[in-house]
This record gives sequence, structure tokens and C-alpha cells, in this order.
Amino acid sequence: MKKINIAILGAVVFSMTSLTGCLDETFPQSSTATDEQVAQSPAATANMAAGLPASTLKVWDRNRHYSFGLPAVMIVRDFMTGDRYHSGEIDYSQFWAWEENKYQGDGYIFPQFIWNYYYGNLLSVNQLVGAINPEIATDEQLTYLGNAYAYRAMLYLDLARMFEFLPNDIYSDVNEQGMDVRYLTVPIITDKTTPEQAANNPRAKHEEMALFILNDLKEAEKYLDGSHNQVKEQSNIQPDIACVYGLMARLHLWNGSYYAEIGEETKSKEAFANASEYAQKSIQATSVQPITKDEALNTATGFNTASQFMWAMQQTNSNVCVQTGIINWTSMVSNQTTFGYTGLGTGMYVVIDKNLYDKIPDTDWRKLEFVAPEGSPLEGQTQFPVTQAGSFEDNPAYSSAKFRPGNGDTDDYNVGAATAIPLMRVEEMYFIWAEAEVQQGNDMPSQFVEFMKSRDPEFTPAAEFPVDQIITNKRIELWGEGQAYFDIKRLNMSVTRGYAGTNCQDDKARFNTNGRPAWMNLVMVKTESNNNHALEGMNNPDPSDKYVPWTGQ
Repeated sequence: MKKINIAILGAVVFSMTSLTGCLDETFPQSSTATDEQVAQSPAATANMAAGLPASTLKVWDRNRHYSFGLPAVMIVRDFMTGDRYHSGEIDYSQFWAWEENKYQGDGYIFPQFIWNYYYGNLLSVNQLVGAINPEIATDEQLTYLGNAYAYRAMLYLDLARMFEFLPNDIYSDVNEQGMDVRYLTVPIITDKTTPEQAANNPRAKHEEMALFILNDLKEAEKYLDGSHNQVKEQSNIQPDIACVYGLMARLHLWNGSYYAEIGEETKSKEAFANASEYAQKSIQATSVQPITKDEALNTATGFNTASQFMWAMQQTNSNVCVQTGIINWTSMVSNQTTFGYTGLGTGMYVVIDKNLYDKIPDTDWRKLEFVAPEGSPLEGQTQFPVTQAGSFEDNPAYSSAKFRPGNGDTDDYNVGAATAIPLMRVEEMYFIWAEAEVQQGNDMPSQFVEFMKSRDPEFTPAAEFPVDQIITNKRIELWGEGQAYFDIKRLNMSVTRGYAGTNCQDDKARFNTNGRPAWMNLVMVKTESNNNHALEGMNNPDPSDKYVPWTGQ
């Protein structure tokens, strides 16, 4: 499991002839259910819809232990920030290439995984959207159609925000071919896209992509607003109307920052106003409440139960990712296991950045989600489950205790790895609401202040730089959930890993940037331009090795 074995012996450079691009991902050679079958059978629709949550957890390649679907991409995004590191035996890290900004060009397997994962999921979503005729569908089928539109919007919103080129301290506007790629996202492929169209399908501009996502969310809203929603129990693993509003809030927040960056102040404020509106609607529409201190710090159920999240992914012991024991979310994020990549099994631990940890007041219970350093007033107060293999009390300073193994079972991966993963939390909506109001020049909403006081009774809105205060607390609240990346990128924030006292143990990753890092503009893989001629010369520039690690000087 050592880094060198995975990187070199595992064939970092992939064969251009052995892997396929989005054309093959989008146009299948066979289908498990034809459009006609689906139209005639609600059961067939239900089976296809049930496959959408399952596809988020699909292992892309069992030889590449970082490739367990959307949860893995969430971890990738975290390692692109300066909020999350590994400590201890870091050579076991599966995500070092993203943290060290290595092999991120169009000829490597790392961007290929992300690209193929998303477009592979879009294949399933497009099949379902294309198979249901709203004019003859049952109410149950219309519910699943709404789910599918929400999934498609979520996938494209992720893709757009990851691959959109934003100016940075290495590349301001053009790529290696001299082409201006500012604010270009990814090609849009739907259930109606023909192979001929896909073969000459340019990257969508920001506004074009935003409109496409908005239209999908309007369709989702139409079918999930209650009039058609006849699927009563979906255990939070399918998106409901509150999730649709949550995606609307994310979309408008992204738009608000985009318009601010290009100098369109009126449109920016309008977008932020929409973000505020939909964040509030999401909060009102969901029955999920912000997690409490007792719930979060529970050693058996803390941050591993679907009912805690608006939208969750649920690992079960029937999933391949769980059955492998190690190629799954819990293995990579929970320091409280003996079977995973982190914790007592390897001696490698997931830790929060020291600077970010130091910004958490001692009066804020979220600080107890991490091990306090020696001499801290909170030393020894973080609680752990009990295992026969050793003591988690010896976990290193700043290591996370946030994500608990299932039922607190530290030893049996069939139980311990069968956990829920947060795809959307109601807490995020409070932060979007607050930022969107402040970005318009308004005060923080009183409801947000009350929410923050449920974390830290001494919370007081900042008189200066309130957006910074909101984003810092958002990074703390959603730490480890793959969301900080999006805020850092859209707000042009710097990543600072090299400083006196840093706990970034990987000295090859101690980068300090001036504004958003170039590596946050993900690079499309070469197979795409081979199959889609509109992408030739229009890729994002390769950020690999463009930063020099901080050495203490």
C-alpha cells in the first residue's frame, strides 16, 4: 500500500487506447431496461431510480483504492484545500497526487477517474430521464423523474465548479495553446444528445451551464413539490424538494461570485438574493434539523447516520466498497477503526489544519471533534469508542474524531464501514443564507446567529470581514465533507500549508498560493479531445508541479 507502489507500479500514466471517454460513457451498447419497458412498468422505473444512489458508491477500479465514487471525489476536493492532511504513516495515503499537485495533466489516471465517474453516472441519469414520458407516467414515475433531474443538476453543478477555469496566480486567462478558457465549464450531454453532436460538443460557458442546471432544477421542483411525490419513504438517500432548493442555493451562490468577479454588480446581488431565498426555502422544506452536540459527539452514531443529513449516501454491507473492507469512505476518514486506511490499522490519521483548528474557540463544541494538543484546556475531552486492539486516546493532536464507524464498531468492517455519508446538510443552508445576505450588504440573519450560538454560545457577528467569519465557520462545520474546495475556489481564497508550526506532514505538499490555486481548475482527460473535436486546444492548463513547497524560509 505504499505510495510508490500505487503511483508507479499502478501505472499512473494511462493508455490512451485502453480507456474510453464521455462518448462511450454516454452512449451504452446495451441497456438493462428499454424505454418501452420503463414506460409500461413502474417497477422498472423504480429499479432504475434505485440505481442512482447505488451508482454514487460504485468502485471505479478495485486496483485503485482512491476510486470509490462520489465519496472519494469529496475527499479529493478536501486534499486540494489546506484544511485536511494526513499524519503518521502518510505513505499509505491514497490521495497524495492531489495534495502534492502531481500528475494532474490530461495524460494521467487521476483526472480520468473523476471525469469517468461523473459521466458514467450521467449515463444512468440520462437513461432514466429519457425513458420516462411525463405525459403518460404514473405519479410514482414522475417522482423518480424528479429525482433524476435533481441528480443530473447535482452532477453537472459539481463538474462545472470543478472544471470551470478561473484566473489564478499561475495562469490568468489562456492555456498552453494560447486559447482564452476563462469561465468555460464542461460539455453538456443529455438524454437527447446524439453521437454526432457529442463528437463536436464545446465546453459550456458559465452562464450557459448555469441556465441548463437551473432548468433541470425547475423540472425537479415540478415533480417533487408534493403533487406527484408518491414515494413516501426514501430514507434521505433520494433528493426531495428541500434538496432541490438546496441545489438552487448552491447554484445561485456560484453565480453570485461569478458575476462579482466579472464586475456585474447588479447581477451579482440578484444571484445572492436568489441564493438567500432558496437556502431559506430549503431550511423550511426539510424536517432535518441541525445536528446537536450530543448527536455529533456520539461515539456510535456521530456523522454516520442518514437521518442526520438532508441528502445522504448509504454504504451497506452489500456494497462492494464495504465488502472490500478498505476501499470506502469510512476506511479513509474515520480514525477510529482497526480495519481501514486510517486509525490503528495503519498508523495514518486524518487531521485538521492547525491554523483552522486554532480558529475554533474553546467554547465551541465542534472543537471536540478533534484531538486537542497537549496543554490545551480541552486535552483529553474528545470521546472515542472502545476497541480491544488498542487505545484511540493516543490518536495524535488535531486528528479527527468526527466520522464514527457504524454503530461504533471499530473492528468489523461489515458493520463499521456501513455508514451514511453527507451529500447535503441543512447546516450548509444556514451558511449560504448568511453569506448571501452579507454579500448584498445586509446583516447576518438573526436565525443564523441563533444557529451559530447552538455551536458556540459566545458567537458574535464580526463587525469587519463578516464573509471571512462565515466561511471560516462553514469550513469548520462542514470539515471533511468536500465542500470547502468550492468556497475557496469561487472566492479566490489562498491556500496556506507552509507556516511555522504547520502540521502538514507531507513536505512536498506545503504550498502557499496567492489566491485560488491553479490546481483547483481540473484538467479534462485527453480521451475527451480525441473523441470530441470541439475540445481540441480548449483544455485547462496543466497545474502539475507549478508551485514550490514552502521550506521554512
